[in-house]
Amino acid sequence: MDLKESEYQSTDALRLMQEQKLQNLLAYLATFSPFYKQLFAENNIDITTIKTIDGLSLLPTTGKEDLQQRNDDFLCVPQKKIIEYASTSGTLGSPVIIALTKNDLERLAHNEYSSFVCADGTPDDIYQLMLTLDRQFMAGIAYYSGLAKLGAGIIRLGPGVPSLQWETIQRLKPTAIVAVPSFILKLIQFAKDNGIDIAQTSVKKAICIGENIHNTDFSLNILGKKIKEAWDINLYSTYASTEMQTAFTECSEGRGGHLQPELLIVEVLDENNRQVQPGIPGEVTITTLGVEGMPLLRYKTGDICMYFDEPCACGRNSLRLSPVIGRKKQMIKFKGTTLYPPALFDLLNEMDEIIDFAVEVYTNEIGLDEVLLHLLPTDLTEACDHRIRANLQARLRVSPAIVYVDAPALQKMLFPETGRKITRFIDRRK
Repeated sequence: MDLKESEYQSTDALRLMQEQKLQNLLAYLATFSPFYKQLFAENNIDITTIKTIDGLSLLPTTGKEDLQQRNDDFLCVPQKKIIEYASTSGTLGSPVIIALTKNDLERLAHNEYSSFVCADGTPDDIYQLMLTLDRQFMAGIAYYSGLAKLGAGIIRLGPGVPSLQWETIQRLKPTAIVAVPSFILKLIQFAKDNGIDIAQTSVKKAICIGENIHNTDFSLNILGKKIKEAWDINLYSTYASTEMQTAFTECSEGRGGHLQPELLIVEVLDENNRQVQPGIPGEVTITTLGVEGMPLLRYKTGDICMYFDEPCACGRNSLRLSPVIGRKKQMIKFKGTTLYPPALFDLLNEMDEIIDFAVEVYTNEIGLDEVLLHLLPTDLTEACDHRIRANLQARLRVSPAIVYVDAPALQKMLFPETGRKITRFIDRRK
């Protein structure tokens, strides 16, 4: 079944296809995976009795800690078959190596080909990639190989440097960009400051990575609104992780990221590892299909989302995920209030007095979470400070500590030398 066509099959056909692939995966893991062979044996699991997606609930979940502690035991092929070593970013602990075979790289290309098609990509498009294409970053090679399969033009420019991005846009005339939304705002500001008429440029759409541009009801959040108000281009959000080797990408309806059912089974689980109902937040838990090197079974990503299973107006019948509400381990308990970083980011993005920011969380002397906001303000006046503090108090009901920083200092926080993507949330908790 063609990857693009699979999303348009009936839900019954999709489920049957996934269950056949699940049985193949279980047999493969029982034969080749040191980690899962041990897991099945220790839990007395007879994999031949699991024939349906509902049967997944009989299996234990795995998580980031398992991958961190026993990385090599997840490998199902001899080392000579590995041709690419990707790595997680290490946001929630030590990075994890994900080894890919030739087949896995082809699967990755199919994944992004299907994603770009979902986001109205065509062979006539030219994409400017404003993201890291080295440092073992899977997304970089995924976007490149997917666009090559699509037959679109590719400009590998890398992250940052608004002046170079605009010079290249004006010279090579890309029709689309792939970028972090907050960086798109920097592009807009640079254009304003330098007399560039962005309405007359060649760019017609943006694939937004790494940050939410929608609220959970699919309306544009403040970041998305700021982009759209200044630059009338089509925005498509995407969600993925290195471990799943698959992306959820929005279509033009903007009603959540579409599952690619031939590549992944997704569960959204509550605290007791039970499937939640549509529209209820839970932890995204994935089972990879068709991965050869390091397949995963019931892997808990740590990301909290909602899912929706009614057919999309675009014609696809695949399940859709909401924007990420937060990461389970990044949840902040601050003075009796529960906060997730994305919600705090939305609030800070909304404030006209703040140009840019980073959020730091640490443990105080009695073991509780403390929040420190590093803010780049529009001006360092007492009036500006008062407006910022009053707004935070009114919206959060609590008052985080604030330190005002200049642009170079904040830049070092957001883009550490060893990092490969923006680091807006700094977790220093013990």
